[in-house]
Amino acid sequence: MVGMPYRYGGNTPRGFDCSGLIHYSYARAGVTVPRTTSQQRKYSRPVARKDIQIGDLLFFNQSGKRSSHVGLYIGGNRFVHAPSTGKTVHVVSLTSRYWQRHLVGVRRFDLDR
Repeated sequence: MVGMPYRYGGNTPRGFDCSGLIHYSYARAGVTVPRTTSQQRKYSRPVARKDIQIGDLLFFNQSGKRSSHVGLYIGGNRFVHAPSTGKTVHVVSLTSRYWQRHLVGVRRFDLDR
């Protein structure tokens, strides 16, 4: 979905917001997960940063809001996300100073339940 436009409330290739991208990506893998950032956080479990795996959720504080943004870890210290209006879904480095400063948690859905 890299290159698809950001769209508030979007969860299709016509446009994604951050949690919509997570919802859509998991659905493509045959897994149903909650739609909103707050619900995704609520129904996932914490993971130590040292134990991060592909498919884990990365939660960030932005604009003074707790866990207001979510991205999907894709390995190699990179994640994919739908950033904001006027931008497109893209891959960024988790090692950048900005994202390190705003990262507030790594979480994972228990898919074997």
